[in-house]
Amino acid sequence: MLCSLTAQMNAQSFQAKIIGVTSGDTYEILDEDKEVVKFMLSEVDAPEPGQEFSEEALAFSKKLLLKKKVTIEFKGKDFFGNKLAVVTLKNGEKVHDLLLKEGLAMVRERKKDPQLLKTQSTAKSSKIGLWSIEEPVTPWVYRRQQTMRQAKSR
Repeated sequence: MLCSLTAQMNAQSFQAKIIGVTSGDTYEILDEDKEVVKFMLSEVDAPEPGQEFSEEALAFSKKLLLKKKVTIEFKGKDFFGNKLAVVTLKNGEKVHDLLLKEGLAMVRERKKDPQLLKTQSTAKSSKIGLWSIEEPVTPWVYRRQQTMRQAKSR
């Protein structure tokens, strides 16, 4: 499994069928050895479970991706070791762009891609999705808040 996944991750891009959508920005595929590979979108961050618009982001991604063949380009890993990728539909549209347009994701904290920021800004000024909330909490801040609320072990 490790060899085939490593080969796929080192390839520029490859085709795969999405077999699972666990959140608005987290998906699963089967690798060449029929092992489940979980990854996240590299460019955006969708609302976390329990956060406003998380269910809408999940439903949108499921409808858009589940059981569909897409092009995946792995982009490495994040700070926590999660695999990151860009996912492109058959028609050439990138999933992160579509989530941003619908107001169902935010540009990742450390990403400063001008085109992504422009797409997000358009959704924000139109008060679409997350941007319909007065002051939406970013997914990364929400995660930190949830971690801080957990009981500390002694």
